[in-house]
Amino acid sequence: MARTTRNSAGALSRLESQKIHLKSICLQYQLYLLLNSHFFCLLKNEMGLIIFFLCASVPKTAAGHCKWAEVLKDLEQIKTSKDIDVSLYTANTDEDKECQEPVMRCFFLETKVILQECLIKNCSKTQDVWNIWKNGNASLENNKLNSTTPAKCKECEEYEEKNFTEFIQSFVKVIQRECKH
Repeated sequence: MARTTRNSAGALSRLESQKIHLKSICLQYQLYLLLNSHFFCLLKNEMGLIIFFLCASVPKTAAGHCKWAEVLKDLEQIKTSKDIDVSLYTANTDEDKECQEPVMRCFFLETKVILQECLIKNCSKTQDVWNIWKNGNASLENNKLNSTTPAKCKECEEYEEKNFTEFIQSFVKVIQRECKH
């Protein structure tokens, strides 16, 4: 007899749960109908259509947001680091516009060198360097401009080697210029 009561209690609990779930679905459906009817009413007049098309044409990214903003923030974090001491190929900040992607790739390639140095020396800014490398490479992969480097653009190893501070200053200038375009 006790077994029957326990089964009844379990069934009652499941029934209550299903009832709450059903109420939730009904509420969602009513909300859907309400929003849907207002949306289509908006499209029935000229002003509604104008607003709809203006909203649809707005770019999905926030105005003024640069895809390199996170990289720039992390560069600011590491630029004063005293425990990073490396010489790095440093691209010129005034390269032609068509060489911009190879320049960016060079900076991120050299960031990998900084990352390796930080892993060896256990730098205090290792996470920031990792973020720069990861975010930069993700942005470059998602936004490939050219599959080949133009002949007039230099290879990374052709640039002058500079110390860490000069490298970061140049890197920041290049990123800031990219964010302005």
